[in-house]
Amino acid sequence: MSGASWPGAADPVVLVAHGSRDPRAAEATRALAGAVSAARPGVTVLASWLDHTEPGPTTVLRDLAATGHPRAVLVPLLLTAAYHRRVDIPAAVAAARETGPPIAVRVTDVLGPADCEVDAGLLAGLYRRLGEARPGRFDGLVLAAAGTRDARARRSVGRVAAALRAGLGVPTRVSYASAAPPAVETAVARLRACGARRVAVSAYFLAPGLFHDAVVAAARGAGAVAVSDPLTDAPELADLVLRRVDAVSRVAGFTARP
Repeated sequence: MSGASWPGAADPVVLVAHGSRDPRAAEATRALAGAVSAARPGVTVLASWLDHTEPGPTTVLRDLAATGHPRAVLVPLLLTAAYHRRVDIPAAVAAARETGPPIAVRVTDVLGPADCEVDAGLLAGLYRRLGEARPGRFDGLVLAAAGTRDARARRSVGRVAAALRAGLGVPTRVSYASAAPPAVETAVARLRACGARRVAVSAYFLAPGLFHDAVVAAARGAGAVAVSDPLTDAPELADLVLRRVDAVSRVAGFTARP
């Protein structure tokens, strides 16, 4: 991985986060960029955001092209392949190509399962954060995600919950902070109604912010014994980013593709 020598292995990596008004979210993205850079010395790793925080991915790609980089790899820091991956990111790449010097861009898969299996590293990061939350033994788990109206994206969250259920051996339910039911307090209450007495909540978030704060408050109010922190710069997440980069860097004939 870090010693890879195929063409494109040293091309700049642009991380693209959703963006938030909460400054903690941008700090988390910068921390992840630092972790990825430390894991792959010699590769430029830059952070960008689709909203609320500058710079945006179009600006970063234009700047890379202007300083002589012919190629870049863009990694969507997203856990589902919903609207932002399907629409916003391709539009940002297209805008960079249309308004700046030529640059070939490969866009990786999102970090959550899109058309692939749940990544073992993603699960390991979620296990790490659960362990850090110190729940001790628990007999029920809620996977709390941000939420989306995209049914395909919700199915991908369900696949992560199923993988956690299989790995931990406890009943597991999904909840959403917005856009779709059930809310985390509802999911916790349903597990408790089915006999669970120590319900933990695994936060399926990349960064802190208002959604995670709301999940923590609601879960605690419903009787959850622990709520994990977001993944932020967990080493397993940095490793997953690099494996996403490597997957597209191996592709022969590196050409522009939004």
